[in-house]
Amino acid sequence: MKVFADLHSHSKYAMATSKDTDLEHISRGAKAKGLTLMGTGDFTHPDWLAELRGKLEPAAGAGLHSYGGITWMLTGEVSTVYEQDGRTRKVHHLLCAADFEAVLQINDLLAKHGNLRSDGRPVLTGIGSAELLERLLSISRQIVVIPAHAWTPWFGVFGSRSGFDSLEECYQDRAGDVFAIETGLSSDPPMNWRLSALDRVALISNSDAHSPNPWRLGREANVMDLPRLTYAEVFDAIRQKDASRFLFTVEVDPAYGKYHLTGHKKCGLSFTPKDAKRLNNTCPKCGKKLTIGVLQRVEELADRPEGYVPPGAIPFKRLLPLYEVISSATGVNRLYAKSVIDLQDSLIRSFGSEFNVLLGAPEDSLAGVVPQKVAEAIIANREGRVTVVPGYDGVYGMPARTE
Repeated sequence: MKVFADLHSHSKYAMATSKDTDLEHISRGAKAKGLTLMGTGDFTHPDWLAELRGKLEPAAGAGLHSYGGITWMLTGEVSTVYEQDGRTRKVHHLLCAADFEAVLQINDLLAKHGNLRSDGRPVLTGIGSAELLERLLSISRQIVVIPAHAWTPWFGVFGSRSGFDSLEECYQDRAGDVFAIETGLSSDPPMNWRLSALDRVALISNSDAHSPNPWRLGREANVMDLPRLTYAEVFDAIRQKDASRFLFTVEVDPAYGKYHLTGHKKCGLSFTPKDAKRLNNTCPKCGKKLTIGVLQRVEELADRPEGYVPPGAIPFKRLLPLYEVISSATGVNRLYAKSVIDLQDSLIRSFGSEFNVLLGAPEDSLAGVVPQKVAEAIIANREGRVTVVPGYDGVYGMPARTE
């Protein structure tokens, strides 16, 4: 069974999310995207959990649920803020559970360390990453903890602002229980392959979507071929890095991510790692410290050259969302533009899903639905011929041209 999985997204109860980020709208957006399996996100929030318990039905596959034509996994994200080795650490973790009983026990534990009603992604204090992992696994060995967007400066496990230099430093004697990391939008597998210490873990990709729109859902995803879609089968394929079941990840160009380069948003400046180091990581315009981007952070920790591919590495396909491709091709560079949405929706209706458009539709068939320049841009995207102006310090990258 071919599975397109996006395990990390959010609900309307998380900060900075669309009010339409509910089960109905997410299901609709996920089907348009071509996703099979969605993470519920935010199971720690009491109101969202009540909605999930009231609407989700058991799926055919054990440990999963069903609603709106989509299979769902119970997931949430938490932020741990604590002191370790004389520094404040802020690390985000993706939590996955196989049943509501485990979720209720998780929430009982977490409620002792934070206000679960304050945000769909609650802030926890008085508990570090290692203790969190240990106590969650004492609830159930089926619970999975994955470092979320591992490289982002402020809240990634390897983040330049408050992270660590290794999984072992963060999770200590429980590091062996971490078998995957989420690469995040600002990094991709080749960047992570430069660290030999990560060879033992799988690299997964998810959208971390804050809206139900197809250009957010599944912009990064995991593609599998499973004999049966179950909670255990999904994570066994990931844990084993089994290329016969875990086929590839979908990745945006890491330059598209909001923290790829080092820079300073307020002054509108960004720099390569080499130039940032020459400036002593200081903004030449205002004198404040630059936000060290993911590319520079990878350079700091890497022990391999660019281009290294570990044996048995899971492949990836680099794709920008269809909306972004159409927007760039037509020169309509704003979100929610009706002309772009109309072209996007006509393609999805014609080919069944956005992933079908991005990954397989022939150019001549595409050109029968949309202008030739849009069809050509979709093929260029598929073939990795799109150049992106890199993002930095919270600013998304932008497609610039095709080659």
